Amino acid sequence: MIQVANYFDLIFPQTGYRLLRTFSLRRPGGSEHQLRSPVCGCVAMELCLVVLGCLAMAYILLSVFLLWNPHILHQKKLLEFSSRNIAHRGGSGEKLENTMEAFTHAVEVGADMLELDCHMTKDGHVIVSHDGNLLRQTGEDVSISTLDLQDLPLYKEKLEVTFNIGHYSTGEDRKFVLLEDIFKAFPKIPINIEVKENNDKLIDRVAFLVRWYGREAITVWATIDDHLMSKCRKQNSDMPYIFTIRRGLLLLVLFYTGLLPFIPLRENLLQFYLPRIFNRKYTPEMNILKNKFVVFLVEMVFIRKALLTHLVKRGIQVHLFVCNEDSDIQAAFAVGATGVMSDYPTLLSDWLKEHPDVPSIPVTETKKSS
Repeated sequence: MIQVANYFDLIFPQTGYRLLRTFSLRRPGGSEHQLRSPVCGCVAMELCLVVLGCLAMAYILLSVFLLWNPHILHQKKLLEFSSRNIAHRGGSGEKLENTMEAFTHAVEVGADMLELDCHMTKDGHVIVSHDGNLLRQTGEDVSISTLDLQDLPLYKEKLEVTFNIGHYSTGEDRKFVLLEDIFKAFPKIPINIEVKENNDKLIDRVAFLVRWYGREAITVWATIDDHLMSKCRKQNSDMPYIFTIRRGLLLLVLFYTGLLPFIPLRENLLQFYLPRIFNRKYTPEMNILKNKFVVFLVEMVFIRKALLTHLVKRGIQVHLFVCNEDSDIQAAFAVGATGVMSDYPTLLSDWLKEHPDVPSIPVTETKKSS
């Protein structure tokens, strides 16, 4: 008993002494083995605290270890592409957004992925367009869904770059382009497709076109809506896909509780704003994000290098957007992004040439050998 008491004394001072007293002293008029209940209760509480403390410490240490070594529990995801220069809306700062001219120019200057949005016309054609309503892009207050393909108006001669306030782009090509034509023109270029409207026909058609052109491995489902993502995945489950808002919030909960290293993740990519661009290069639609302190909190909570590094080690690509200055590009890669979305693919391409040490995430052998 004395040896046990001495052992506990090393952990908590006085604990061993109390143990010894508990098991050796007798109550007045009682037997030698009769315990003093108040002292016994105190010792039991301390024993529980010791055990809980040891378990908590073991959990923390194991969680941290697995956070930096996720390969122990999880097989690394491997896609057939790894993109660092992602042309947002086809590079809307250098040509009119989402036009064939913009996409062609972006690929020519070094973009290795195209980002775009889709809507469906009245006669069932999938059109590449960010907005469903054409007022901002064409000056006409009409919706794509109410027009046939042949009735779509032209883009304005110049458009303000959404993520570069006060700057405008122009181009010779002012026509809306079909998603199918993009697939034909760039059969080997990865494309990130954001589906913004809850339209079953649109989702079905996009999924069909991806299969028809054999692009499942290099075409990404991108939508922030959980219900919409479920529909997209149901129509074509072979395509890689991003975290939705709900899944992204769950990811943060798992990270801050230490559970993330133990949980399998289905998604292939994480795409998120670089918060530092808010109210400087881009005016958020949500009023709460116009508050500098709120933006600071968002950056502190969401942009954690330990989190992004863990995801990358698990083979999940991390894309931050929209970075239209050298300093923002630098900040995005510094915090752990594997790719950056930019409206200026030439700017991003030049930056990458000047920083050849920026790592790229491994891809499958299929991509390497092609």
